[in-house]
Amino acid sequence: QVQLVESGGGLVPTGDSLTLSCAASKRTFSSYAVGWFRQAPGKERELVAEISAHGDFTQYADSVKDRFTISRDGAKNTVHLHMSSLKPADTATYYCAATFWPLGRVPTGTEYDYWGQGTQVTVSS
Repeated sequence: QVQLVESGGGLVPTGDSLTLSCAASKRTFSSYAVGWFRQAPGKERELVAEISAHGDFTQYADSVKDRFTISRDGAKNTVHLHMSSLKPADTATYYCAATFWPLGRVPTGTEYDYWGQGTQVTVSS
């Protein structure tokens, strides 16, 4: 079992930056790939960014490329999502999720097994 706790959400103006953090309970978190997802009211959940277990592969949705950066701190069992140039369209509840995938890039469409409770990001216009 992996427990995930997100933090760092908030209300920011357009163009501002925010960093979300996802802290994991499991000491072997370094064997898990992690994804950040978001869901806005009335919209489907969207995969925003993914990072491989060892941090050597990252993937981003087209809507956030060049604005968001996913990274992981192995010593602290934490994955971060740094978001810059935020837009009102980025407003959503953001969730981190993990799946056991110790080597290489996470295949497209991989189901994630463990989820955090979510953190709200609101970007004002």
